[in-house]
Amino acid sequence: MRILVLGAGGTGGYFGGRLAQAGADVTFLVRPARAARLAETGLRIASPLGDAQLPVNTVTADTLTGSWDLVILSCKAYDLDDAITAVGPAVGPATMVLPILNALAHYPTLDAAFGRDRVLGGLCHIFATLGPEGEVLHMNKIHRLTFGERDGGTSLRTEAVAAAFAGANFQSVHSLNLIQDAWEKYVLLAPLAAMTCLMRASVGTIVATDEGETITREIFAECCAVAAAAGHTPRPEARNLALGFLTEAKSAMTASMMRDLEGGGRTEGEHIVGDMLRHAREFGIAAPLLRVAHCHLQAYEIRRSQT
Repeated sequence: MRILVLGAGGTGGYFGGRLAQAGADVTFLVRPARAARLAETGLRIASPLGDAQLPVNTVTADTLTGSWDLVILSCKAYDLDDAITAVGPAVGPATMVLPILNALAHYPTLDAAFGRDRVLGGLCHIFATLGPEGEVLHMNKIHRLTFGERDGGTSLRTEAVAAAFAGANFQSVHSLNLIQDAWEKYVLLAPLAAMTCLMRASVGTIVATDEGETITREIFAECCAVAAAAGHTPRPEARNLALGFLTEAKSAMTASMMRDLEGGGRTEGEHIVGDMLRHAREFGIAAPLLRVAHCHLQAYEIRRSQT
């Protein structure tokens, strides 16, 4: 299976690198500067689950030709339009497009660009970023990539993806209920982003305050109500796992959105918190804490655009 990975940052670099390490036919679509660095140093992964340094195949937008069996999208939501333009030449009649972006708002855009039949469902759980020398820094022991048919069940093509991923050093999950899994991640991600951005603090710091855990539980309940109205009530195991992450004492966890915000960069606020709020309004669900968090993120983006 010929696999094209858009980008070689923390997420794409990690999962694509692990696939390449396992011998898969992987090529990274990157900008010229990143291609030059990878040609010089190889792709480097620093991880508690095993370091790696390996040569990788790269292409740039002006050298991309032919169609690919699988295209993995790992971009930020605000770069989605550019990503679609970049990978467009690689998407043929039988190409599978696997997005591992956060939340759910990207699917209509991808369906419109490539056709719904080409777009698989996907999500990932990982804490990874790029280091100062362009290395991929994997920060903990979670490295799970979940994929499947969006209408549920299995297919020959997703079984082929499962086989291609099977030998790589990450947890590969061929989901038979992908959208349920996606909602269960979403009801963790939206409160995590909302709270850590609002408070400019880690989970552990937030829950150490007088009202932090209570407020966190309330915004989590808002998100769970939205998921339930969408037909995807979080299962007990997923609910307990999410609440465990969101209320863990002394946890250093923050959302990547908070790190983007503190660095003065663009955020996925509209794609994650904003879209959850839009769903709440669609279903007639009161979501006062989501409203506050969304207002905060919008105000940040307005101020950022004025500087």
